[in-house]
Order: sequence, then C-alpha cells, then structure tokens
Amino acid sequence: MSRNTFRSKVPDTVSRQDLSARTQAIRTALEHAGDRLPADQVRAARELETKIGGRTRVAGTRTVVSLAGATGSGKSSLFNALVTEPVSRIGARRPTTSAPAAAIWGEEPSGELLDWLKVGARHHVPASAKDADHLDGLVLLDLPDFDSRVAAHRAEADRVLELSDVFVWVTDPQKYADAVLHDQYVHRMASHSAVTIVVLNQIDRLGRGEVAECAEDLQRLLTQDGLDAVKVISASALRGEGVADLLQAISQAVQTKNAAERRLMADLRAQAARLRAGVADGEPPVDERAAPQLVEALSTAAGVPIVEDAVARDYRMQAAARGGWPFVRWIHRLRPAPLRRVGLDRVTGGLLSRKDARIALGRSSLPTPTPAARAAVDVATRRLGQAAAEGLPQRWADSVYDAASPDDGSLYDQLDQAILATALRERDPWWWMLVWVLQWMFAAVAIAGLVWLLVLAGLGFAQISASAPTWGILPVPLLMLVGGAILGLLLALLARWFAARGARHQARIVGKRLRKSVAAVSGEQIVAPVHKVLRDHALTRKSLDEAMH
Repeated sequence: MSRNTFRSKVPDTVSRQDLSARTQAIRTALEHAGDRLPADQVRAARELETKIGGRTRVAGTRTVVSLAGATGSGKSSLFNALVTEPVSRIGARRPTTSAPAAAIWGEEPSGELLDWLKVGARHHVPASAKDADHLDGLVLLDLPDFDSRVAAHRAEADRVLELSDVFVWVTDPQKYADAVLHDQYVHRMASHSAVTIVVLNQIDRLGRGEVAECAEDLQRLLTQDGLDAVKVISASALRGEGVADLLQAISQAVQTKNAAERRLMADLRAQAARLRAGVADGEPPVDERAAPQLVEALSTAAGVPIVEDAVARDYRMQAAARGGWPFVRWIHRLRPAPLRRVGLDRVTGGLLSRKDARIALGRSSLPTPTPAARAAVDVATRRLGQAAAEGLPQRWADSVYDAASPDDGSLYDQLDQAILATALRERDPWWWMLVWVLQWMFAAVAIAGLVWLLVLAGLGFAQISASAPTWGILPVPLLMLVGGAILGLLLALLARWFAARGARHQARIVGKRLRKSVAAVSGEQIVAPVHKVLRDHALTRKSLDEAMH
C-alpha cells in the first residue's frame, strides 16, 4: 500500500466560520463537477457535510475522545485507569467490549451529544475525581475492537471513530506493527495528526530496554504512516505507568475547546484532497486552430457551397432580367429561380435590402449532408475535443468529448435554420437600373426605325412618293433599327460580363455571412459547451484547493 498521503497542518484554532467556508467550497466543487468525480467520493463528501452539520449542532464545548485498539490491546483496562473506576468490563474472553461506553467529566449537558453518537452506556465522573478540573468537558469512549471477529463490533467501532473528535490508538508490544492498525486506520487518518494520540500499552510485559526499542520502532512506523509529529506514549494500565502522560495529552486536547472543529477541519481537508485527485492541475486551452476547420466542415455539411452557387446564379439571372436585350428577356422567366429551388427565396414582405431578414419557415430544400461531409465534421469535432481534453482525468475528458459531439439531428437542424435566417441578397446594384433604361432606349430607337421603314415600305407599295433622310449613304430609319439592335446586344454582353463579376462578389459576401452564421451555431452547439466543461473543471479545482488549504 502506498504511503503517500495528503498531509497538511491543521491550525491550532479552527473557527466555525472557517469550517463553514470550506464546507461551502466543497459543496460548490460538487455542484460544478456533477457526475465527473468518483461517485463514492462524492457520496463521502455529502455524508461529511451531514456529519459536520450534526456535530456543530450539538457541539457545545465538549470533546469526544475515543480509545480504539485491536483485540487484547488493553484499551478497556486503560479506560478504567483513566476513569479510576472499573467502568468498562474486562475479561479473558474476546471480544469483551461489544458496544461503546462513555465516561463524562464536567456538568455541561451531554445527553444530546451522546444521543447523536448513539452511545447508551454512560458514566458520569464525579467532580471530586482526580484531575477532574483539567478534564472538564471530556467525553471518553471505550470502543469495541476494530479487528473483532464479530462484524457488528467492527462496524460499531468504525461508526463511532468517524464521529469522534480525538483518536487514542491503543496498541501493545505484540500488535503494534499490525497491518490492520496501520493500513486501515492510522495511515488513512494521517491528515488528522492534530487530534491523534498513540499509546503503546502493556509495557509491563517488556524489559526496560525492550520498551525503548519497541516504542522507537512504533515511532518509525508512525512516521511512515505520515504521523511524524505524533509521539508515542508508553503505558501500562496494570501498573499505572504512563497514565498520567496520557491524561495530560487528553487534557491538552480538551482544554483547547476546539478539538471537534479541528477534527472536522482535518476531515474536510482530507476529503477535498481525495476529490482533488479526480481533477487536473489546470485546463488545456481550446485549440483555436481547430475552430476554422470546424466551421468550414460544418459549412460544407450545411450546404453553404450550394447556397453560394445558387446566389451567384440568382444574381446573374436577376441581372439578365434587367440588363438583357428586351426582346429575348422573357426567356429567363422560363428558367426556375436558383434560390427557389433550394427553398431560400422567402423574404420578409418581399423586400430585398442589406438587412434582409429571412423567415425560417420549416426547413430549406438543401440536400442532407453527404457521408463525407459528416465524416469531416466528426474529424473536426474530435480534434477540438481531443485538444480541449488533453491532460484531464478520464471522466472530465469524456465530458469534453460529449460536449464537442452534439446530437446530429439537433446540430444540423440548427445549421439549416441558420442558413434560412441569413440574408442572401443585397440592394439592387445601381447599374441595373441604368442598363435597364438604356436597353429600353435602344429598343425604342430600333422599334422606331423599324416602324419608320415599314411606313416607307407601305407608302412605296401605295406608289406614294416618300424618302427618308440619310446619314451618309445610309437611311436614318435603317441606322436606327440596326444601331438600336446592335447597341442593345452589345450592352447585354457588357451587362453579362458585369453580372459575372458581381455574382462572384455577391457569392463571396453571402459566403462570409453564411459562415458567420455557421460559426455562431458552432460556438453555441460545440465550442460553448466545451468551454463550459472547462469552466466547471476550473471552478471545481479552485474550490477544492480552497477547501484543502
């Protein structure tokens, strides 16, 4: 078993306010951690919170000191020696002590405290007893053997030890190195050195040199357990040796009137340390380099390239409808509108403006993401999750992965709504109106020339002499007809060239706008949940550090 354990010096005096603050710190840590800390440690922390509430409620100024030891260690004899009366039954058969017994010094009421401890056997030490003044406020408990063959006795010893303020570990020359004592109790309670006393009892069985050797070896074991500040008291309940030293150590704990708070503080720190093992020392930064790749993958899955193409084609169609040759312009009306084909032609009030607000009615007609697009999204989210989870304990890392991988249905629905809610058109370019006016002017000139020529032809057919003015060698009506048609066609070609450039520019603008909308969904559905897990981790870590130190 590892001998590394949390060790921190508990202050000589612990205030109720400090206890409350550290209890609240652990409570805050548990709230932010959720199910990302070991369930057994969380349960232990909740039980500790309940214990602190119960102990502080019945605290008073009494100090509960428990004598705990293995079978045959002589703790009942030592208990009687401390009380100076045969209160605890001693016998040859083991185990002798089956239920805790209490000896009480002082007049302060102790019934509520003993009821909380569930200790029924109670002996009130008279005020005339030796050292009664120095022990005023002491509740001394003789516990069942913690290695008893009877499971109920062991459980009872453990239960009362959990509620005691000061521990007196009683051992003997035969069992002082016993693994049960050290591994299951002393080492596990190493953080409680401020409220720990160790007694090597039954030294009457050893020679003088053997006592020192045995006590030195026990001291070495305690140091390995993490209790280097605790000194061994050598005693013999049979001969009364060391009893005065033990009484003095107990008296010092009682007279501080603060042992309960110190024990609870040690509990809090030890529990915070156990919980802290489930938290990393820091939070990895979210890889910002992964964000653009994630947005691009989501944009592809959401159909942004398809929308960009539809916007460009819609722009060219709209430009052709205004700048094309009027006599063939009607052909464009036979073609389906590109944005209508993908269900993105619905706009508020039919108005098209820079702040065009689209109504998200149902879903668009964009195709569902292809397997390749979904795979690209999975790769991008996995990369983000791996970077954000690096160095975190497994439970926290799993939480990061879950946050970075939202439900596909919800994610793609949000992306579709983002596309629907994004303005895809700008205000009509000024040159559309100019070209439209010029085209109709050229058309009007061509029609006028045609009509003029038809009139001249009609007059000639009726043998009515008529002539048209000329420009050079060409008649003006013919120049009007041909010139209007040629200028209209040339303007249509020029408008088509401008429309191609404008369509590409419009597609870029809309593409940026769509990717910004996709980035907002990415931030809300993926990045923000990841950041929340990391914030929870940071608050849990800081709260546990506050409870520990």
